[in-house]
Amino acid sequence: MLKIFYHEALGGWQAPEIVPFENLVLHPASKVLHYAIQLFEGLKAFRGVDGKIRMFRPDMNMSRMNSSAMRLGLPTFSGEELVKCCNRLIGIDQEWVPHSTASSLYLRPTMIGIDPTLGVASSESALLYVILSPVGSYFKASEAKDGVSLLADPRYTRAWPGGCGNYKVGSNYGPTIYVQREAVERGLQQVLWLYGEDDEVTEAGTMNIFMFCINDDGEKELITPPLTSSLILPGVTRDSILGLAREWNQFKVTERKFCMSEVCHLLSENRLLELFGAGTACIVSPVSYVEYAGRSLHIPTMTHSNPVYKMFLNRLTDIQYGVVPDHPWMITIE
Repeated sequence: MLKIFYHEALGGWQAPEIVPFENLVLHPASKVLHYAIQLFEGLKAFRGVDGKIRMFRPDMNMSRMNSSAMRLGLPTFSGEELVKCCNRLIGIDQEWVPHSTASSLYLRPTMIGIDPTLGVASSESALLYVILSPVGSYFKASEAKDGVSLLADPRYTRAWPGGCGNYKVGSNYGPTIYVQREAVERGLQQVLWLYGEDDEVTEAGTMNIFMFCINDDGEKELITPPLTSSLILPGVTRDSILGLAREWNQFKVTERKFCMSEVCHLLSENRLLELFGAGTACIVSPVSYVEYAGRSLHIPTMTHSNPVYKMFLNRLTDIQYGVVPDHPWMITIE
């Protein structure tokens, strides 16, 4: 694992260390344990079809991690230097990168405030560390085949304007567990997060959400919520899908607010073609069912012969596993 300490009294960031995996030792008053002064990232390294190991767009994760650090009053850092450290860590542990195009190595950079003092204030000491783990598919094979089912319950909200929904901080995730458990108890797999009196669609589980439909002008359109209201995380996969869609120029691409009333209306007129989630863990995950306000919404995502979600999934995995050679999104591990 990689460990880098920050101590304001010692001039800031200390020398990075790569050490054997070990438990952390924390003072009981460490701010991370009391005030959720903690943030994390998630990115992957892939062993390509050519045997080379590559990371997918780590610069975006570093930028987002620094944004989260600023929001929590934690120290910022050079993203370029942390990528170099991760490169070195993966090089040492490269045998943990699966020899498979169905698996990858997950990197979890984390930063915590370790000041041993009670009191709501910025932490003058911090620990940035990175751990690794091989991972397979996020969803079971049956879920990937049949699509994911979602609970959309207006009683619960994940984020709100002016809050921290657009930062990857642990305090965004803990409060979702209760609602996720309720979804599972009702036979569903994830939560479709809504906001406001008009039930604005924001995220699906820990994924960004996309809607593919036929709009009022008869055009095919890909829609995803905007980054302007701090309700959603600026996902790396989200950005990649938007980039691919605009490059292909096969349908209209829009970042705008949409609500459950629009989802229901489009579905009733057979103009809702697909719903799918996107994120580092799942890459692209089709949605086949939404339970909302006592209604069972059967989404026809899986019924098309060449669905858009699968086009994105295939292209992204081809890039990640080196089928597409020398793609600028991939950073080769030296």
